[in-house]
Amino acid sequence: MPEVMNIILPIIGVFVGLLIGAFIGITYRKRVAEAKIGSAEVEATRLINEAIKNAESKKKEILLESKEEVLKNKAEADREIKERRDEVKRQEKRMLQKEETLDRKTEQVEHKTEQLTRKLAEAEKVNARAEETLKKQWEKLEEISGFTVEQAKEYMLQNLEREIQHDYAMRLREAEQRVKEESGQKAREIVTMAIQKYAADYVAEATVSVVPLPSDDMKGRIIGREGRNIRTIETLTGVDLIIDDTPEAITVSSFDPVRREVARQSLERLIHDGRIHPAKIEETVEKVRRDIDAVIKQEGERAAFDTGVHGLHPELVKLLGRLKYRTSYGQNVLQHSIEVAHIAGIMAAELGVDVAYAKRAGLLHDIGKALDHEMEGSHVEIGVEVARKYKENDNIIHAIQAHHGDVEPKTVVACLVQAADAVSAARPGARRENLEAYIKRLEKLEEIACSFDGVERSFAIQAGREIRIMVTPEKVGDDQMVLLAHDIVKRVEDELEYPGQIKVHLVRESRAIDYAK
Repeated sequence: MPEVMNIILPIIGVFVGLLIGAFIGITYRKRVAEAKIGSAEVEATRLINEAIKNAESKKKEILLESKEEVLKNKAEADREIKERRDEVKRQEKRMLQKEETLDRKTEQVEHKTEQLTRKLAEAEKVNARAEETLKKQWEKLEEISGFTVEQAKEYMLQNLEREIQHDYAMRLREAEQRVKEESGQKAREIVTMAIQKYAADYVAEATVSVVPLPSDDMKGRIIGREGRNIRTIETLTGVDLIIDDTPEAITVSSFDPVRREVARQSLERLIHDGRIHPAKIEETVEKVRRDIDAVIKQEGERAAFDTGVHGLHPELVKLLGRLKYRTSYGQNVLQHSIEVAHIAGIMAAELGVDVAYAKRAGLLHDIGKALDHEMEGSHVEIGVEVARKYKENDNIIHAIQAHHGDVEPKTVVACLVQAADAVSAARPGARRENLEAYIKRLEKLEEIACSFDGVERSFAIQAGREIRIMVTPEKVGDDQMVLLAHDIVKRVEDELEYPGQIKVHLVRESRAIDYAK
């Protein structure tokens, strides 16, 4: 038992020691913790005091900044309010101005509306009167014409139907002509070979000639005192002399080459002679005309010789020579006739047809153009009449009549002449259609003037803008000239189409001639 107590007592002592040590430790730690807690509380108090001090300073700074920001925003707001008030005032001012302007415009519109109302009422009255007048005019027109409105419409429809039928006939004829012009391969070969064998150069005929002068002083002498010399030249030759600033030159203008050549040669002779006055001008023009007639005969003989056509009547030779001074679409008709004769002869030789007949028909196919200025009818009709007059063969006459398709060609020679004429006219540069149309208009203008009784001669000058007409004093008096001019103007307006206007100038001249012996 004592041994057990010896063991238990140390154990209890150790346990008690441990308890005392633990208590002491706990007390110590409690004191240390309380000391730390006290220092922490002091530090926390210090930190809280510093935080409060910082918060107060920050609060003051924030309050100051807030006050400054508020003051700044207030100033900005005041400025914006002021600007908006100013803008509102300006808008109010503009609105007032616009209201005033609108009021004025409203007054003007009301005033114009009143005016328009009055004018509309007046226009309605005028319209009513116009309708009444138109109704009376229709009644008067029906009374004068003897037609009612329906009858007049029917008349116009009938005229329109006739015009449509005419157009249809013309188109049908053109279609038939196109069919006739179609040829086979053999015909194309023959025509091509004929063109290759005979080729000629062409220069389009002009309507002006330039006469050189030795000096510009000669222009005054040609014009003469008060223009009497130039008037005499223009009257006798039917040309228009253009005297402008061109140095040492005068231009002679006329659509008729014979007149132009007569005037050119006459001027050259007068300039060379130096004596220029009306009597000398008449004498010179007459001599030049005789010389031109001689040249015409020589040219006709040359054409017959060049083509190998013999046995022509002398008058036919002269007519051929006149073709030298005749143009067709800018192409010289004599040269064209010679070429047609050669081409027809070449094609006739290839086909085994009589070459002499083909050449003769080709040379004479346009013979009517030598007289179409003087006789009524187309050059084909005139050529047929002339050929019959001088006893040409019927085949030649038929070829002349058929070369433009006026009648159906019935012989090979007629077909050859027709083809050769088309080939010669179709060469590039050979013809100029606009010029020919212009010349035909001038010729028609002269023809119209010469168709009136009492007209001796007429000359289209100034590029067709003037027609100068010489009347016979014994047939046309001074009072009748006005009526004659009016009739000619009316006829020209009805039958011709032309740009601008045409001056009709009638000249009535009485001459007294005596001789001192």
